[in-house]
Amino acid sequence: MLAEFDLIRRYFMSPQEAQATDGVALGCGDDATLLIPQSGQQLAVSVDTSVVNVHFPHDAPAHAVGHRALAVALSDLAAMGAVPRWCLMALTLDQRAFNDDAAAERWLSRYASGFHTLCQQHDTALVGGDVTSGELSIGVTVMGEVPTGLAMTRSGARPGDVVAVTGALGGGAGGLALWQQGERDLGHPLLQRYLLPQPRLGAGIVLRGLASAAMDVSDGLLADLAHLRAASGVGVDLIPDALPLVEGLVETLGHEQALTAALSGGDDYELLVTLPPDRVEEAAAQLAESGLALSVIGYCTQALGVTGVPAEGAMGWQHFRGGAR
Repeated sequence: MLAEFDLIRRYFMSPQEAQATDGVALGCGDDATLLIPQSGQQLAVSVDTSVVNVHFPHDAPAHAVGHRALAVALSDLAAMGAVPRWCLMALTLDQRAFNDDAAAERWLSRYASGFHTLCQQHDTALVGGDVTSGELSIGVTVMGEVPTGLAMTRSGARPGDVVAVTGALGGGAGGLALWQQGERDLGHPLLQRYLLPQPRLGAGIVLRGLASAAMDVSDGLLADLAHLRAASGVGVDLIPDALPLVEGLVETLGHEQALTAALSGGDDYELLVTLPPDRVEEAAAQLAESGLALSVIGYCTQALGVTGVPAEGAMGWQHFRGGAR
């Protein structure tokens, strides 16, 4: 198999990235990268780690692993209303998982293709990182820009605000269930939701200035809603019948399990937002122009806690304590 620096040069340093690009004074190949944020912008930075058999199955297609590792990190920028600019990637690769060097290099080529394709779709430059040996895991740091003072946070919700989500819920858990049942066709909508999630970056920009609070749905709606409630000091009256379920979810899991998937399954990477009631129609109309729905699923209350759903469903996924996955 290629040595570390040869591997980096072959799969993760394109000629464009090796040279100065927009906002990159010094890119891959040095001890650190030098970046130039635009004037009047704040830098939004987030890091996400994807671990084999925790966040994705060991036999997932390599291009999907690369796509997913970047997509889930970009989702955090979407929740802030930030425009992605750059990313760093730390790849830990398990050589023991491959029969020979040729198999390892085929996997790397496909993994890099999935990662770079999503970078190109969102004008995100890979500007550095690290490669090492060990159990397969990927750490991705993303950096984006948001106009000063306009970043969406979790702490702005107020009693009387509407609670809404973009798109549809339950696809991540539904896709995982299908994979565990042996489905391997990535053309299946639920598997696409699970292994090829799409960060809602455009929606984040639209909602900037309209939403009072926002975050992405990664660990399950109820678990993530608990973080938003705690940061804002509000309660929520949730309307389960208003939850937008991914097409085909009920047929795959049954109604009760589909509702559980939407509430606690995680891996949906939609945006969870609160909005003043007089901003909902404008936000929904602007999102509809790009083909994305905004569904009202509840209301913020002064009384803390969440009503409308069983309390035992609120844990969602939590590392070290287990949960819904």
